[in-house]
Amino acid sequence: MTDDLRLVFPGTTVAVRTALLKMVGNLQQLDLDAEKIGSIELVVAEALNNIVEHAFAEQNGRIDLRLTNGERGLYCAIEDDGSPMPDGRPPIGNPPDLSVDLQDLPEGGFGWFLIREITRDLGYERVENHNRLTFRIPVGDEFTPS
Repeated sequence: MTDDLRLVFPGTTVAVRTALLKMVGNLQQLDLDAEKIGSIELVVAEALNNIVEHAFAEQNGRIDLRLTNGERGLYCAIEDDGSPMPDGRPPIGNPPDLSVDLQDLPEGGFGWFLIREITRDLGYERVENHNRLTFRIPVGDEFTPS
């Protein structure tokens, strides 16, 4: 990956999978280990899948994904033309309750917890009928999730 990657694609599950494959292929050109690339993929996949599932629940749309390799990590900006986030901000997200039996764990609902745990400088704004989610994923010494 050069210092910048931009992918623009339809807000569909299939298009998200294709974009993630392209993104990971580009990330492999950086000096990052497999665990860091996996964490980046997880965060971006969670964000993109939330857009498809929620912002485009009742409409079709387009997603614009931009990654910039910077001095303090990988900067990500995701824009879409779907519905705004409830309350105008990203959900807090709750950690999973690991005190229950494995079969009683819920299947999902931890995406925003993971996003907040792995990223830094998380921001959201709604501008002219577009959502813009931004965050930084540390890739050096600061990479360890909080």
